[in-house]
Amino acid sequence: MAGVFRVANEAWEALFRAQATLAREFEQAGAWGGFAPSEYGVLYALSGHDEGLRITELMDDVLLTQAGVSRLVARLEHRGLVERRSDPRDGRASRIVLTAEGRSVQARLGRAHARHVATAMTRTLTAAQLRALRDLSQALVEEPPAS
Repeated sequence: MAGVFRVANEAWEALFRAQATLAREFEQAGAWGGFAPSEYGVLYALSGHDEGLRITELMDDVLLTQAGVSRLVARLEHRGLVERRSDPRDGRASRIVLTAEGRSVQARLGRAHARHVATAMTRTLTAAQLRALRDLSQALVEEPPAS
């Protein structure tokens, strides 16, 4: 058991360092077009939801606190990239939706970011390793099976 405990911690450290190193590389490359990576994260999260997302749903997607997401949304709203709409299922709530300009910005930044990610990830990993990394990473965030 002690060996598994050590390897689990080494795996976590390696995963954390890899993610932090790549995130720093992407940020330094300046491919965000004047946007913070977290702002792009909100645009990306919204791009897959034509009906928009509630703040609580965005929190789950971009992994920030409610206050953090609210501030990001306010900045993006001020820039004309997102808008709040009434939630048709709950009159007390609103949904955050990309504007046409927000969709355009997300698509442009997304293409540049996707190219940078592909370059960074294929520098040292094979296609088989990338598939394994994807599958392992997805397994880490899935709900564990009920016992």
